[in-house]
Amino acid sequence: MLIENKKTFSLGLLYGVSFFAVLALIFSPIFGDGRNGLVFSDDMFNKLSKGSSYFIPKIMKGNEKNMGKQFSVTISLDKPEVAEKAAAQFKKAGSEVVLDSQTLKITGDLGKTLAVILQDSDAMFNNNSGKLKTNYGYDGKEALNYWWQALSKMDKALKKDGKIKESNEVGTVMKKAVEPAYNFYGIEAQQVSDKIGVMSGLLVFYVAYTMWWGFAIYFMFEGLGLSMKKAKVKKEV
Repeated sequence: MLIENKKTFSLGLLYGVSFFAVLALIFSPIFGDGRNGLVFSDDMFNKLSKGSSYFIPKIMKGNEKNMGKQFSVTISLDKPEVAEKAAAQFKKAGSEVVLDSQTLKITGDLGKTLAVILQDSDAMFNNNSGKLKTNYGYDGKEALNYWWQALSKMDKALKKDGKIKESNEVGTVMKKAVEPAYNFYGIEAQQVSDKIGVMSGLLVFYVAYTMWWGFAIYFMFEGLGLSMKKAKVKKEV
């Protein structure tokens, strides 16, 4: 295929070569601690996501209204060993538990029980697994996993019993405390306001870099004489 416009084609080729040169830099481990550009940006956005997901103090405050509110629920977990450890955690939270293989009948003060789970979640959100390991004898993420499994079953059981308010309280603790604490464990939280310059720069670069490749293709095709034109409408005789 002949090049019809060498100047236009050369411009497109320059865009294309420079695009891949920058891509090579992005995948190079030059962004600190041996990270490439993708890992660097992923780490930063994870830190910012964690910084904007800290709802635990607000939930703790809201949980005060649950103090003294009694609850009783029967749940069945997937494995006997999981049920055994979950039962031990509920007992440490002040609840009474009757364990039968995989089935737990839990009775106690809803506010006090959720308060302990929130304290565990807060410790893990702040990367303090040692507090839970000291209390339960195993890793903090493992303990949170047992809390999550039990709360998930409790949420469904309470809904089934028509106790919607209690179910909502349990669901809130599970989704806005236990889950973020588990998922963001080990990540340093940062506020968007502290990284607004870097974040804005990355977003602008992403848009510009996408357009960069588009212009490369456009100019090279234009130089080869390939272009998109609106088809002529045939007039009926």
